[in-house]
Amino acid sequence: MARSAAARVAAAPAPTRAQFSIGQVLARLNPDFPELTPSKLRFLEERGLVSPARTESGYRKFSQADLERLRLILSMQRDHYLPLKVIRSYLDELDAGRQPEFPGRPDVALPSMLIAERRFTREELVREAGATPMLLGDAISASLIAPSDLFNEEALSVLRALVELQRSGIEPRHLRTFRAAAERELGLIESALVPIAKRNDASSRAKAAELAREIAAQLEVVRGSLIRTALTRMDG
Repeated sequence: MARSAAARVAAAPAPTRAQFSIGQVLARLNPDFPELTPSKLRFLEERGLVSPARTESGYRKFSQADLERLRLILSMQRDHYLPLKVIRSYLDELDAGRQPEFPGRPDVALPSMLIAERRFTREELVREAGATPMLLGDAISASLIAPSDLFNEEALSVLRALVELQRSGIEPRHLRTFRAAAERELGLIESALVPIAKRNDASSRAKAAELAREIAAQLEVVRGSLIRTALTRMDG
């Protein structure tokens, strides 16, 4: 069985030439990950997810393999809301030459470290999702998809889900409460982060962002359990 692109790259020996400075790494990754900052790069290094080389003067130098690894880490955070400890465990398995199951939802394809996330125009998004322009417009009006000139893979996943829901008579306007619930969860997360947020330094901001993802992941577990329990009662 062929190994995934991510597994092949993660397991392959890293190139000996570490050529990119922090600024060059940001220039290459910020178009897809604008939230990436020097402090977050250092935080990921502190957590052992990436290990750049050092010059004799102590400056960090990143290889192409480091960039690909960072792209995978950031994709797993942004697209699957995975906490760093889960990502670290997954990468450790890849580094050991194993083929672990991707820790996101089983129906989500493994993100590749070789390919940047696709972007879609409005027309491309509608075509790829098998939707109509009206459905996309309704999804944007209901704040289920953010308005944009270019849409990402997550918007495509949401629009595809809305196409399927529409077949069951569920329209975007029926899901406005989802947006309200998400806002309430955000308020809950922000309240939990107040002690860290008061420390207004780069390291604390990076830790707060990571903790926010971990809390969101745990809330997702609870939400999924409640829905499954309710479905079980319906089956009974």
